[in-house]
Amino acid sequence: MTAMTMIEAIRDAHVIAMERDDNVVVFGQDVGYFGGVFRCTQGLQDRFGDHRCFDSPISEAGIVGAAVGMAAYGLRPCVEIQFADYMYPAYDQIVSEAARLRHRSAGDFTAPLVVRMPTGGGIFGGQTHSQSPEALFTHVAGLKTVVVSNPYDAKGLLIAAIEDDDPVIFLEPKRVYNGPFDGHHERPIVPWSQHPLGEVPEGHYSIEIGRARIHREGSDLTVLAYGTLVHVAQAAAEEQGIDAEIIDLRTLVPLDVDAIVASVEKTGRCLVVHEATLTSGYGAELSAIVQERCLFHLEAPTLRVCGWDTPYPHAHEWSYFPGPDRVGHAMQKLMAT
Repeated sequence: MTAMTMIEAIRDAHVIAMERDDNVVVFGQDVGYFGGVFRCTQGLQDRFGDHRCFDSPISEAGIVGAAVGMAAYGLRPCVEIQFADYMYPAYDQIVSEAARLRHRSAGDFTAPLVVRMPTGGGIFGGQTHSQSPEALFTHVAGLKTVVVSNPYDAKGLLIAAIEDDDPVIFLEPKRVYNGPFDGHHERPIVPWSQHPLGEVPEGHYSIEIGRARIHREGSDLTVLAYGTLVHVAQAAAEEQGIDAEIIDLRTLVPLDVDAIVASVEKTGRCLVVHEATLTSGYGAELSAIVQERCLFHLEAPTLRVCGWDTPYPHAHEWSYFPGPDRVGHAMQKLMAT
């Protein structure tokens, strides 16, 4: 086991995948010579050559479109969109080509590609570098959607995504690249080297896509979370003295419904948290599933704590971000019901 940041774990996953399979290629905006805006691909071009790790033009549609063609002809591209906010020009290629290729060809062609994107706020990126667009992908049949919260999962799930024969959207909450952010922005950052999930196995391992992880066991209520909000939920539960069971969903599609149902049936209460805007966010899907599957076990209505229905404000970042105070208040409200 080696202590790694999420950046280092993602970089190591690339190395492992590229060593094991010559068909794995990596490209995107500044990922080659520069090593990516967050340095997740640093050193790959020197190690594997500029024919396997290279820079692309600033054209998200071109990046994904080229990846679809490469994948159809046998390569396994892992491409990076510099920020999730920039993926909109590529959305047509993702939805109309990557997600549809297996079905429109009756299985003759597949699209084994990964689209990596840093997502979420917490770094004062303002409206154009802080968005969380995961629900735009979970709504599309043919895509798998992964959101990681720690280095251990990031390496194992990225390797699994690269080895998958269908397209995977791989979202990396940038606020936890270097440490498990609990929402207390006024405190010094805690590095991954001081957290057990910062211990990452050397060599190859993969985590099954579609399996949630129980981040914290509890009996008072269930929290469904992913990405940065996993750590925020833990801080809120500890500060409020509530024995919350926190489920890190890890993959939104396919979703581990069995893990959700088992937890909610045990606790009788459910809180859904995510950073994306409230209306039509992925939390609405989770709430509907809990209602459909667990109605007669619920002691209180399911609650959601999410971003507000506004663009991410630069000047009021922490008023928008669902921090431990807002999450803790919702926990207390659930327990009082």
